[in-house]
Amino acid sequence: MPSISQKGQMMPASPIRKLVPYAEAARKRGVEVLHLNIGQPDIHSPEVALEAVRNNDLRVVEYSHSAGNESYRKGLAAYYQQHKIPVTHEDIIITTGGSEALLFGLMACFNPGDEIIIPEPFYTNYNAFAIQAGITVVPLSTSIAQGFALPPAEAFEKLITPRTKGILICNPGNPTGVLYGREELETLRDIVKKHDLFLFADEVYREFCYDGARHISAMELDGIEQNVVLVDSVSKRYSMCGARIGAFVTRNKELLATALKFAQARLSPPTFGQIASEAALQAPRSYFEEVNSEYRERRNILVEGLNSIPGVLCPMPKGAFYCVAELPIDDAEKFCVWLLEEFQHKGHTVMMAPAAGFYAHPAPGKKQVRLAYVLEQDKLRMAVECLREALVHYARTTAKAQGAEAN
Repeated sequence: MPSISQKGQMMPASPIRKLVPYAEAARKRGVEVLHLNIGQPDIHSPEVALEAVRNNDLRVVEYSHSAGNESYRKGLAAYYQQHKIPVTHEDIIITTGGSEALLFGLMACFNPGDEIIIPEPFYTNYNAFAIQAGITVVPLSTSIAQGFALPPAEAFEKLITPRTKGILICNPGNPTGVLYGREELETLRDIVKKHDLFLFADEVYREFCYDGARHISAMELDGIEQNVVLVDSVSKRYSMCGARIGAFVTRNKELLATALKFAQARLSPPTFGQIASEAALQAPRSYFEEVNSEYRERRNILVEGLNSIPGVLCPMPKGAFYCVAELPIDDAEKFCVWLLEEFQHKGHTVMMAPAAGFYAHPAPGKKQVRLAYVLEQDKLRMAVECLREALVHYARTTAKAQGAEAN
């Protein structure tokens, strides 16, 4: 039998999705599973986007330009300009989700064996993309006790080697909800400029900033215009995860031309996704105001509820719609499985993503979970109630098991 490739064996299973069989079994037993494991918003997509797909007059679903439809790129450039991001449509390649944009960028900028520094915990698929591109992730540790704040420049400097080619940030952050302000971004700007690195900025959650904070794009930074790659997506901004439309954005013309070769190799981005995404640009500002207000309320319910549970630590996110909580347990994955296999409260249980998979090496996240506050408020209240009861019950169960082993 032929052997599987080393790359295939190295690809990690998703901590977000790998517990799905346990959730399916729980549902078959009649338990309602509250899904806090995945960033699938229940917020409605803009009606204008849905109508554009319903009412299109296409007679043939053709390939688009490999860079994406020009009308959409022009509309997207206008959107970016409104957000103080100085680009034109010629700086943009439309991609099949933000994932493809990041993968194109990694393949265009890095050679096999090159290194990229990423503050951790980070979006779990960054590990997978790095494996696909043949590059090495160098994690920069952040602390839950300090709200996952960006470490000082000295911490980055210690990690830079002759193989270092770039830095990757997610701002606002998945999984932590951390939001980097101008001071942190200028620190990154100085490091990137000093060492002539690429700065990849995953900014798919830019519209979701709370408590009066304003998102600042890495593309607003002076002096590194040729170094910055913006990764974007409509998935979360417009609650259109299934559209699979993202964007690769850079003012570096040589890099853009290189990324376009990868885009040509995959032919073109999805037609109907582009139609929906272009129409979504017409969504009124009130759409985002309503969504932001709803997420802020959900955040408060979940995070304040978590912190009211004895032994739980959960920093208050400033953006996106995720949080990371440290629980009074020994192994978050075992606890998450137990929740789905053995626990229910008032007919409910909770599905979360073990946070170990959001680290380059699992140990720092062993007691942590990522939660997405993408459910309606009453369900989030029930999730907190479930977790409060579950942790008490789990502690008793664990203590009994340990006592039995001792005897």
